[in-house]
Amino acid sequence: MKPVVGGWSLRRRVITLLTVVGVLLIGLATAEAAMAARNRTQIDAILNETGPLRVQSQELLNAVLDQETAVRGYAVSGDPADLGPYEAGLDQEKATVTAMRALLDDYPQIGQELRVVEETAEQWRESVAEPVIATTEQDGTRAGQALVTEQARQRFDEVRSAVNDLQQEILAAREQSAANVRNSSNLLVLLLIIAALVVVVAGAVLLLSLDRMVIRPLTGLATQVREVAEGDYQHRIATVGPPEFIRLGDDVDAMRQKIASDLAEVREARERIEWVNSQLQKQAEELTRSNRDLEQFAYVASHDLQEPLRKVASFCQLLQRRYAGQLDERADQYIAFAVDGAQRMQRLINDLLAFSRIGRLTTGFVDVDLNKVMGDVAGQTEAARQYADAELTWIDLPVIRGEEPLLTNLLANLVSNSIKFRRPDAPPKVHISARLVGAEWEITCQDNGIGIEPEFADKIFVIFQRLHSKDAYPGTGIGLAIVKKIVEYHGGRVWVDTDVPEGTAIRFTLPARPEDVEAAAAATAADPDEQPQPADADEQASADEVSSALPEHSAGADQPDRADGASESGRTGDMRETVG
Repeated sequence: MKPVVGGWSLRRRVITLLTVVGVLLIGLATAEAAMAARNRTQIDAILNETGPLRVQSQELLNAVLDQETAVRGYAVSGDPADLGPYEAGLDQEKATVTAMRALLDDYPQIGQELRVVEETAEQWRESVAEPVIATTEQDGTRAGQALVTEQARQRFDEVRSAVNDLQQEILAAREQSAANVRNSSNLLVLLLIIAALVVVVAGAVLLLSLDRMVIRPLTGLATQVREVAEGDYQHRIATVGPPEFIRLGDDVDAMRQKIASDLAEVREARERIEWVNSQLQKQAEELTRSNRDLEQFAYVASHDLQEPLRKVASFCQLLQRRYAGQLDERADQYIAFAVDGAQRMQRLINDLLAFSRIGRLTTGFVDVDLNKVMGDVAGQTEAARQYADAELTWIDLPVIRGEEPLLTNLLANLVSNSIKFRRPDAPPKVHISARLVGAEWEITCQDNGIGIEPEFADKIFVIFQRLHSKDAYPGTGIGLAIVKKIVEYHGGRVWVDTDVPEGTAIRFTLPARPEDVEAAAAATAADPDEQPQPADADEQASADEVSSALPEHSAGADQPDRADGASESGRTGDMRETVG
């Protein structure tokens, strides 16, 4: 059982760290934004409020001074033109006070000082300026100058003092705003430094966490995996760190255990294979020895056994010819049995030799035209066809790669079997056809003979297996076994088609040449609507129609004898024709 993995996962830890850092940075950013807005407001107060107020207070002082100077000048000269600055100063005072009041919403103390200035200036005008102007107009300059006393100057000094107090209050407010700007700027810088420290600390914590929770466990896991990869499959992989890494280590260790188990099975299988190989080697050596013995036996059968067998057969035949009719009937029967047994033994030995030589005595594969081979087969089976009034036909057979003597023997055996196993009520007809199926030629030998029951379709290809007695159909029972061995030697397969309505159809395949396969594929691509004619149509075509359509590919019973027929003596190349 796997251990229970607890603790925070790596994902949860990273998300928690990033969340804390994000919250801190968002809080700092919010504070910095508020502080920046406050700083901007304080700077605006300096530039747009206290600064203009300071200038306007000076203008207010100038306006009051102009009034005082104009009043004294008018008292001295009595000229009404000298009162122009007084009126202008009064207007300037009113305009300045109005402008200043518009900036005093955040400065109530300055507003209070401004009201003191207005009240003091108004008292000066009521108690000094207006009486001097009125007296000078009515009584002359001497009377006006008499009113400009030390007390009048003190009253104006009060106005001047009130304006100075106003300026001092404005200056104090400006200094306070400047101090606020400095403080907010310093605080803003401090917040930025704190944010930078948070980022640096978070980065350092993240790096340390990654080193402790990721890099070190991964390095340890990689080291253990390398040890396993170098061959130490029994080394248990143990991992520390987050739950994901522990699960990964468990999975890797499970994989190691599976690999170790598979390797143990492979070792066991290798030992078994080595044992089997040793047994196979022994069997191969035994087979080699057995083949040498078989070759020796074949040599003995073809030489040593043939000589006494021929002698027995010859003397039995001499006895039969010389003493036939001179002895009793039973003696003639015994001599006939001996002659027949010797002849059958000779045929059986020859057939066994032919069977053993297939694939062992090879001449190499060449291009073989089966049409030419069928011509040779027709010559070899001519005597049998004439005796049975048989007809042999074939249609456009292909060119294949193989050994011509073996292929000749193959087709000769099939044709001979079709002639031998004929129906007594109809002359035999044998037809050979071929069609291309994929990369193989499927060749069919179709006849109208007695046929084969489906339950015996595989038995007929076994050596020495007979379905009929030798009295009904002579032969050694090895012909179709030779057919099967020749077909398999050429890379094909052979079988009996039990679905034909009449007679027997033996089919076998032979590998097609690459150029024939490519030509068929090109023809199919050029005319996709053209369908190949099924083999059954060829098999069901009558022998008469085939003979009339292709006279050069038929060999009927009424054809003249071949000029070289006597010289063939029933042999195909170096192999005797065998009729099974």
